[in-house]
Amino acid sequence: MNTPILTGIREIINNYDGLIIDLWGVIHDGITSYVGAKEALEELKLRGKRIVLLSNAPRRARNLVKFMTELGIDRCLYKEIITSGESVYLELLTRRDPWFASIGRRCFYVGIDSDKNLIEGLDIDLVENVEQAQFILVTGPSEFNNRIEDSAPLLDIAAKHFLPLVCANPDHIVISGGRSFICAGALASYYEKIGGIVRYRGKPDPAIYDVCLERLMISDRSRVLAVGDSFSTDVAGAHASGLDCLFCSGGIHAEEIGFTCNEMPNVNKIESTIMAHGNLRPTAVISNFIW
Repeated sequence: MNTPILTGIREIINNYDGLIIDLWGVIHDGITSYVGAKEALEELKLRGKRIVLLSNAPRRARNLVKFMTELGIDRCLYKEIITSGESVYLELLTRRDPWFASIGRRCFYVGIDSDKNLIEGLDIDLVENVEQAQFILVTGPSEFNNRIEDSAPLLDIAAKHFLPLVCANPDHIVISGGRSFICAGALASYYEKIGGIVRYRGKPDPAIYDVCLERLMISDRSRVLAVGDSFSTDVAGAHASGLDCLFCSGGIHAEEIGFTCNEMPNVNKIESTIMAHGNLRPTAVISNFIW
């Protein structure tokens, strides 16, 4: 049986009381908000739906609140933003997880300078040489246009020293302005392949969905809909957490699906893409996050 393809979220929203909505690829493309996304949030708000925004962004949640406001997405339209970066920050702050408690304080940072504020206020000593570090924190490549090959020599050295790696963004790629860029998850995956130890925070880990459900204050998972554009994080995370999932075909998999703006997704292409991703089947498919 083919997965239903919707013309708008209005077609299924009566089945749910709350939503966990991805940001990049659903609400915006990293530069501008998608047409219809704000209006969809406004309609959901009018109908009393509870909304938590969940992102694998490697930065503090307050940074995303500011960015969303700059995009014209009012703060009143959602209860909270939860990010993988915020989860990493809290783990490094509290050290409640035994794994995080064991990795030490000397950190070698890999990522762009603007994301380095993720560790502001933490009891961490940043080191300039990877061989001096006790662990690596990766928020992404050090230059936005970098490839995995650019970071491979450094990661090879770290693996030889058995340094644990903290990945603040499990995503492998992101689409910004119509172009594809690698994320921290791609570097972490390479590190695992060469024998390195990695700890992720964010989607598809069910733990971060549990946090979202706590914020929504909805105990019945059948009444919560996850919305996202990635099979490996959004659809997989919803499946692992026992949640229904609405897949947006105009996001990260748009080229793979052959998506064309303002057109309904092709049923056959949707089905072949689902099969190509391990038969991770969403509850329904929509072109973009629109009402």
